[in-house]
Amino acid sequence: MSEKELHERLKQSVIDMDSDAATEAAREAISLKLDPVACIEKGLSKGMMVISDMFDNAEVYVPQIILSAEAFTDAVDILATAIKGEYASKGKIIIHTVEGDIHDIGKNIVGILLQANGFEVIDLGRDVPVADVVDAAVEHNVDIIAGSALMTTTMPSQREILSELEDRGIRDKFKCLFGGAPTSREWVDQICADGWAENAAEAVTIAKELC
Repeated sequence: MSEKELHERLKQSVIDMDSDAATEAAREAISLKLDPVACIEKGLSKGMMVISDMFDNAEVYVPQIILSAEAFTDAVDILATAIKGEYASKGKIIIHTVEGDIHDIGKNIVGILLQANGFEVIDLGRDVPVADVVDAAVEHNVDIIAGSALMTTTMPSQREILSELEDRGIRDKFKCLFGGAPTSREWVDQICADGWAENAAEAVTIAKELC
């Protein structure tokens, strides 16, 4: 089997939401001594992008995208064992749902798509205190702080993250990308954030621009 054909198998396994097929193809790639990074970028990630487009067009829904993400992750875990040295990521991003907010499905999908696009993602979870977000950004030396607010009552936490960064004198060290149903471009402009994403696919696009 050619390298191109195996990349296509990896891609299709993600589209088919078939974790068994994904892991089988990943093991075969290793046995053939194919470049594992290329297998991720030209195979698995391409499949995840197809799923992302289908999700945006309401052709698949959250349960399906989670199954595709499992196939993607299972195969990546196998391929990662063959990667020599550090996999060069496109950037390092903290994602979280802001303090006071327990909604995390959208945040989880954003994290999946960011990983599929080559970003190193640190998921802090949901209802994360502002100080903890900033502490983690400093500790992990991230490029972007991304936070989701799904309620109007929790939107101010996004502004508080920026204030905390200003108070510590480190606002210029991080790009801040925010989103969530009640937020808007006008809102992030008002609080002087660096980017706003209306959906998961747009979050990936904006993250690439910010990095």
